[in-house]
Amino acid sequence: MRPRLVLIVSLLAILCPIPVAAAAATAPRVGIQDLAQLDVPDYPFSDSADANADVEKAFAQARAQNKRVLIDLGANWCADCRILQALMDRPEVHGFLTANYAIAVVDVGRLNRNLQIPARFGVTDRLEGVPAILIADPDGKLVNAGQVFALVEARHMTPQDIVNWLARWTR
Repeated sequence: MRPRLVLIVSLLAILCPIPVAAAAATAPRVGIQDLAQLDVPDYPFSDSADANADVEKAFAQARAQNKRVLIDLGANWCADCRILQALMDRPEVHGFLTANYAIAVVDVGRLNRNLQIPARFGVTDRLEGVPAILIADPDGKLVNAGQVFALVEARHMTPQDIVNWLARWTR
């Protein structure tokens, strides 16, 4: 009786595997302890960029490389946005992000520009703040719904906490 049970269980395991969620990538260690150590750029967001084309390019890259898309919605007047960009530009963070995400940076002006981008993912009301980070699968499904505005006060977080949050959404 026992060998038959083992055979049945083995066949069920092969024929009906239980899906297992993929683990997120391990976040890199950030070489600074304080955001004040960052060289913050003055104008990381371009008001002349074609946001729609940049987002489509990121999705094409994501599909080709089996990555998720990270869309950084921000503005040059926003200190938290500029801090986040500076952290994302650090070599240890930039390498990690580009290995795991196709990235598009979108200027939202005074929360009145390129709002079709968040609307595409169901963020149709006024943006609650910036930076707003949209993480999507290559097929366009938003995977961080409910967490889009988690970094609006990035300046009050540690660099490692920010990078850990970004790593949380990798495949």
